[in-house]
Amino acid sequence: MKKHPLNRRIRLAGLAMAAGTALAAGSAQAQDKGSVHLAYVEWSSEVASTNVVRAVLEQAGYEVEMTSLSAAAMWQSVATGDADAIVAAWLPTTHADYMERVGDEVDDLGVNLDGTKLGLVVPAYSDIDSIAELNDHADAFNNEIIGIDPGAGLMGLTEEVVDTYDLDLALRSGSGATMTAALESAIQNEEDVVVTGWTPHWKFARWDLKYLEDPENVYGGAEQIHTIARQGLEEEMPEAYAILDAFEWTPEQMGEVMLMNQEEDADPYENAKQWVEENQDLVQEWLPEA
Repeated sequence: MKKHPLNRRIRLAGLAMAAGTALAAGSAQAQDKGSVHLAYVEWSSEVASTNVVRAVLEQAGYEVEMTSLSAAAMWQSVATGDADAIVAAWLPTTHADYMERVGDEVDDLGVNLDGTKLGLVVPAYSDIDSIAELNDHADAFNNEIIGIDPGAGLMGLTEEVVDTYDLDLALRSGSGATMTAALESAIQNEEDVVVTGWTPHWKFARWDLKYLEDPENVYGGAEQIHTIARQGLEEEMPEAYAILDAFEWTPEQMGEVMLMNQEEDADPYENAKQWVEENQDLVQEWLPEA
């Protein structure tokens, strides 16, 4: 059933307030093609990709609204039709629980980025190379693992890691920003620190880091990021659906945008527009032929 756009916007706003933050914007240049609602989780990778998709959709003449949500709320918003799409579905492992719950209620448009990785990350100068070695050096790591937001799938996997390896380190939740701040502080002081990590992420371009080996393979192998759309979008907005379906880029291309977003006073939306303008050869591959 097609949902009334106003009701959908109200519900999205309520979800965003519960999650703690929301961003809504339109384009003055947009033609009268309607509005596309994109939900995303506040990870640097998804901030980059969602803003790029926004800029491309606006180039095609759509207005675009973006709403930042927790991972669980993001998936639920697409399943209920409150959001039109996400380009932030980490599969098959990180978001496996969400896909299991609502997979029958959404359209999986497939991979938009290949070559991701999850795990525990330490500075390259660290003396240890495996998760199995953490207990022997727990004091050096202040008996803690610095995590991100508690609702993230990565945190659930890391809880399994703590149990599987019987670690004496406590998993500390926070956010992506607090994780990178702790990492930066430790590196500046040449101290040991272990954080939850994923690729692609700008921290690997800024610092010399390494993943700890995971002999029990709790984190699994390489993952992919998928685009997920609400059911009915293809019929109601076929061109927007086609753009979302065609969107695909590399970790290196995403990394360019993420690094731009780390500059002082950076505006992720303005950076996305600049990147889209400078990469029109690729963007044209995502746009339907006239």
